[in-house]
Amino acid sequence: MSASQPVPQATEPEKSSRAGRNLPAAIGVGLLLGALIIITHFWHKELFLVLATASVSIGCWEIAQAMRRRGIRVPVFPVVLGCVVQLSAAFFLGEEALFVAFALTCALVLMWRGSENVVGAAADVGAGIFIAAYPALLAGFAMLLLAAPDGAWRSFTFLCVTVASDVGGYAVGVLAGRHPMAPRISPKKTWEGFVGSFIGCIIVGIVCVTLGLNGPWWVGAIVGLVTAPAATLGDLVESAIKRDLGIKDMSNILPGHGGLMDRLDSLMVSAPVIWATLTILLPIAR
Repeated sequence: MSASQPVPQATEPEKSSRAGRNLPAAIGVGLLLGALIIITHFWHKELFLVLATASVSIGCWEIAQAMRRRGIRVPVFPVVLGCVVQLSAAFFLGEEALFVAFALTCALVLMWRGSENVVGAAADVGAGIFIAAYPALLAGFAMLLLAAPDGAWRSFTFLCVTVASDVGGYAVGVLAGRHPMAPRISPKKTWEGFVGSFIGCIIVGIVCVTLGLNGPWWVGAIVGLVTAPAATLGDLVESAIKRDLGIKDMSNILPGHGGLMDRLDSLMVSAPVIWATLTILLPIAR
């Protein structure tokens, strides 16, 4: 064969992991984000409200920009404004205000887009309302966790358990993954990794609930049990959206990770599940 034959092999070292990511960059960014999360939670939890609102707002913008490539013109301003209002309403006023803010966001999206050309308006409005719900409305449940008197630990538990799903699933999937879970949506996600997600979530759930929230161990175990499928579903939903849009990542804001929505996906679906679980099993003393 010709001397040019070995050239394709030269690209192999660029892959830092079986997941196809720059692992050192991903770890560095992950540690930085982790430090910001810890500082904002346990210094002044209102700072995490600001951090979360900025992150989810950027996530809304990322989805809107990705959809624009397919000819869907999402009304970005009302969607982002609605995201800010929804998260703030949830934190300061509670769950009723969150749903009122969501309804108002949907109305604003409809009126904003309705003032323009009607061609393609239905798809644009539908996409805007979708983004107002995912991720904005779902993120509001994380702010409900944060708003509680012991909200710093409730919110931190939510984040830690969900991250444990990602880490456990990744570690076991890389080491022992053999059977794809949804090959057409996310080829690298395996059933073995799903088991790893359960193990990671249960362990971290027990630790966070017993040490941080002074709750019984079994509550932490249940939190882990319900989080693993929710977080995995969040990953699959995001993968399905990106596959439908024909993109690998929502953006390239975070080196080694892609966009903010590529990190927020599992968190968004987990937030209402963990909020409901902790509200029922570990109610706040009034």
